[in-house]
Amino acid sequence: MDRWFSSEKQLHYLYPPSIRALAARHWTPLEISKMVVDFLAPENNSRVLDIGSGAGKFCLAAAYYKPLAEFFGVEQRKHLVIHAETAKAVLGIKNVHFLHQNITQVDFTQFDHFYFFNSFYENLENTEKIDDSVTCSPQLYNYYNRCLYKKLVTVAPGTRLATFHSEGKMIPPEFHLVEEHAAGLLKYWVKE
Repeated sequence: MDRWFSSEKQLHYLYPPSIRALAARHWTPLEISKMVVDFLAPENNSRVLDIGSGAGKFCLAAAYYKPLAEFFGVEQRKHLVIHAETAKAVLGIKNVHFLHQNITQVDFTQFDHFYFFNSFYENLENTEKIDDSVTCSPQLYNYYNRCLYKKLVTVAPGTRLATFHSEGKMIPPEFHLVEEHAAGLLKYWVKE
């Protein structure tokens, strides 16, 4: 399994060319995944949710780097969940799970910590879409941000959140910024 995580290029070979083509814009780089998992899984048995997990790259890398934590990815596109499950089967990783759901259907209180790589961004005009299998609109961008905000309000104090390429408008004031990396694109938050 180590060979798959030796480079971005090698890991991308788990996916067909159409999914690989999306990697640079839509999937978390391995370097960021390595940094994030230490923050999001500080203890064994941590349950981490990737909000909008796409083809599962972050979850697979996180599960590889932190084998005693559990990683969950929620994704509304069924074909991306299928690609994630296929990659998981090839890797044989057991501590990762993929949910084919819309984020509005997920109970955040079932998880300890969260990762968010601005999966709502494609709803804005003039942005690169993953595909046209789901409806995208500025109204949905605002709706999903409000929904995420409300769900983060329900989580327990001490909950950790890592955001990558995100504006932060969906983060309740109870979350405090504790660290920034990657020229401010990667931020770590903790709920008080």
